[in-house]
Amino acid sequence: MMWNYSYGNYWYPGALWENMMSGLSLLLVPVLIWSLFWKGWALWKAAKQDSKPWFIALLLINTMGILDILYIYFFGKEVKEIKKSSKRK
Repeated sequence: MMWNYSYGNYWYPGALWENMMSGLSLLLVPVLIWSLFWKGWALWKAAKQDSKPWFIALLLINTMGILDILYIYFFGKEVKEIKKSSKRK
């Protein structure tokens, strides 16, 4: 089968590029939704824990959700302080 990328009777170089970009845009939407979900959750968790360095890093670094997932499940664990009751004698 011969691929004919033409506009009317004339072939032009952008036709192949346009076909590749239309297929790429179908992949881009799910990746964008995936990334926004994880980034939103990680930013919310970092803000809730008052972790400014992590908040800034998560906001600026885009890794399609990988860094966000690592922060949520490994680095963003809440540290609960154990309060010692002081006993007076």
